[in-house]
Amino acid sequence: MKTTVASSSAIASSVKPEKLRALFEGLYEKYNRKELIRPDPLQFIYRYTNPADMELVGLLSACLAYGRVEQIQNDLNNLLGRMSSSPYEFVLNFTNKDRASFEGFKHRFNTGDDISDLLTLLKGVLVEHGSIEKYFLLGFDTAHENTIFALMRFCDSLLDKYRMTHQGHRSKGLAFLLAGPGLGGAAKRLNLFLRWMVRSDDVDAGLWRSIDKSKLIVPVDVHIARLCGILGFHSHKNVSLKTAIEITRNFALISPDDPVKYDFALSRIGILEDCTGKRREQCNVCELLPWCLNRKDW
Repeated sequence: MKTTVASSSAIASSVKPEKLRALFEGLYEKYNRKELIRPDPLQFIYRYTNPADMELVGLLSACLAYGRVEQIQNDLNNLLGRMSSSPYEFVLNFTNKDRASFEGFKHRFNTGDDISDLLTLLKGVLVEHGSIEKYFLLGFDTAHENTIFALMRFCDSLLDKYRMTHQGHRSKGLAFLLAGPGLGGAAKRLNLFLRWMVRSDDVDAGLWRSIDKSKLIVPVDVHIARLCGILGFHSHKNVSLKTAIEITRNFALISPDDPVKYDFALSRIGILEDCTGKRREQCNVCELLPWCLNRKDW
């Protein structure tokens, strides 16, 4: 199956891809370092050395990667503190009695019940398939243009499993945790999880070896949407799946084998440098200043 959307044309900016490649490579060298991972939720993966723990913690961290950065960190610390030293073993042995472990937990729109429901589903995945990767691969085909269909199948199938055991009831909290691209959303958090699992460098864990990184979709958050708008990679007011695909295809003109390569580095400008898209003193030393100066609202 090939996902079809209105294809993006060449990069909207008048700058040649070669010049943008030099810019992005400079940002990659500057920011794509392990010591700069904090406060990214990716940090929680590296608390563990067992790949099974790392994979599971990666998914949980990505699912809760919404809201204020400080709140995400605090709530992930809280969540993982309620599990054993091996989250994988905890989930593998999870029973209804263990739901009590998450009483009182809350992260914005999600509660401890949502977490318990997710862990119950993941237990089934691990028992039957051995890993989250193997379950994800059930919906992946190397002929696909990207991972969108596989991610859609991954989320929808888990939610279907929940409904089958709950008389067709739909859990809004669980659906929010597993917000895939099925309804046209950008699926930022789960695309982030895929980036962590598939890519391998000083930042990304690269635990999954069965998916080519060229198939990944850029996880578009507010920072990436703003900066990619400045660079002319999209002109949408709202972030959607179409926006994410357009941004990814423009990155692929620069780095076809690894279009998500520069995601972490660009997001650091938004997070570490506190970029708001408005002119400030810090802008004078930012590598993106020449592009910002071309904007009509500056």
